[in-house]
Amino acid sequence: MKTLLNIIWLILSGLWLFLGYFVAGLLLCLTIIGIPFGIAAFRIGIYALWPFGYTTIERNDAGAPSLVGNALWLILAGWWIALGHIVTGVALCLTVIGIPLGVANFKLIPVALLPLGREIVRTDRPFEADRRW
Repeated sequence: MKTLLNIIWLILSGLWLFLGYFVAGLLLCLTIIGIPFGIAAFRIGIYALWPFGYTTIERNDAGAPSLVGNALWLILAGWWIALGHIVTGVALCLTVIGIPLGVANFKLIPVALLPLGREIVRTDRPFEADRRW
């Protein structure tokens, strides 16, 4: 079921979201200060490309730089991106077929608001990030 939903998502909105996040990531990586934000945009883009079967978790080792970076991201871009996901999610939820896709858009809101200090993991292995070391 996840694969079918991912394919429908990819065709209807995932590809466009991925391309938007990818272009934003390239632009952000043009400056040294923007590189962490560009990497975050690339991660969000990959998550937006194939969201079913994945979730985000907060990293315990993220420190003060993530907090400062998230504050800048939230003020400059995060709330606009989250607002776009809210509007698109509500529009998709107006149809029965679009409800899972709308929920996937709502799932992207937390990572769009505060992307630094988060990791994207598979839902069947949520604690895999803790076992890296």
